[in-house]
Amino acid sequence: MSTKLANPAPLGLMGFGMTTILLNIHNAGFFPIDSMILAMGIFYGGLSQVIVGIMCFKRGDTFGTTAFTSYGLFWLTLVGILVMPYMGLPASPHAFMGWYLLLWGIFTGFMFIGSLCYPVAKQVVFGSLTILFFLLAARDFTGSTLIGTIAGFEGIFCGASAIYFAMAQVINNEFGRTVLPIGAKKKPQVAAVQELAA
Repeated sequence: MSTKLANPAPLGLMGFGMTTILLNIHNAGFFPIDSMILAMGIFYGGLSQVIVGIMCFKRGDTFGTTAFTSYGLFWLTLVGILVMPYMGLPASPHAFMGWYLLLWGIFTGFMFIGSLCYPVAKQVVFGSLTILFFLLAARDFTGSTLIGTIAGFEGIFCGASAIYFAMAQVINNEFGRTVLPIGAKKKPQVAAVQELAA
């Protein structure tokens, strides 16, 4: 007997999307960092995505395992960077934070290339996230509040795109048809013919 496993991706996307929107409302200048953002970063953005990454591993999903586990740990490290100075550890200077964000941008750029094999909605999430990391790195390298504000609004869009993709997967699955379009990729004709012949 085979057991059908649930798709864990919507859970991870919701954790990523909601936490990203809240942090970037801060980046856009609407309110300061507070315990709500940090708690979301630890639990919904961080812990939930690590769990989802492990669930993707069980399903044999290399892309999902790499993405969700990495971004879950990103949120946990970001909270650590913000909180550890209050525990007596030295705070990271802005320029060094720029390198941290730049490396995450490079990683996400490669993940965006991988996302080109998936629906358009997934490409939008990874494409906008790549831009977000590079904007945040530029903000910290230059100290520009304008770049930070632009990054904030772009990050709100990125988080919203993740929420849309998550809810599209849930709703489309429940109704058994496309209710919210995600720009699903069609199988190449050669692959389809091979499947029919098998």
